[in-house]
Amino acid sequence: MTFYVILYEVFGNGDTLVIKVQNNARYNFTIHWHGVRQIRTPWADGPEFLTQCPIQPGATYTYRYKIEDREGTLWWHAHSKWLRATVYGTLIIRPKLGSSYPFQQPNIEFPVVLGEWWNINILDTMRQVVFTGGAPNVSSAYTINGQPGDLYACSRQDTTRLSVSPADAVYIKPFTTNVITVGPGHTTDVLLTANQSPGRYYMDARAYGSHFFLKPFLE
Repeated sequence: MTFYVILYEVFGNGDTLVIKVQNNARYNFTIHWHGVRQIRTPWADGPEFLTQCPIQPGATYTYRYKIEDREGTLWWHAHSKWLRATVYGTLIIRPKLGSSYPFQQPNIEFPVVLGEWWNINILDTMRQVVFTGGAPNVSSAYTINGQPGDLYACSRQDTTRLSVSPADAVYIKPFTTNVITVGPGHTTDVLLTANQSPGRYYMDARAYGSHFFLKPFLE
């Protein structure tokens, strides 16, 4: 079961967001705005039974909060049981009006969201874990922007250097690399210089495990 949604939302740092969520699914759920500082708006944070009651099927809930001291990429996701693995998307925060990035303006900007696809009901998987005490079944596929890769080996070995600046929508000292490691819920903004010949290139991503090998997923 996957209700995958990716939204390329753009807001300015300092703006107030008013987002009306309607639950058209069959389960209760809430929405958490990952990495947003909920200053004086704790009821908009999203964890069910902590800051709000879950949104029931057919019901709506309006989130209202202000973006403060954040620029770059964050994300949002469902925050009820394991439903957080189903509904999620990006939250892109621009500089304030009249301000600019502390680096050269990119020619093109686009989000890259890594996720998982489940062909089974994710809540059934959760119940099995609780019942057996064992590890959960692995997902049916990994995804990039909601699409599974073709899993073929790369035909080219060229690599492109990436300049990393904001992490979790907070500016850091820039550094250059060709590999990025991200943890659950982590976001990173990178600048990619397209210095190779025009053509089709793969983006290679894989789940990290120190004690076993996991197949990569390509897009």
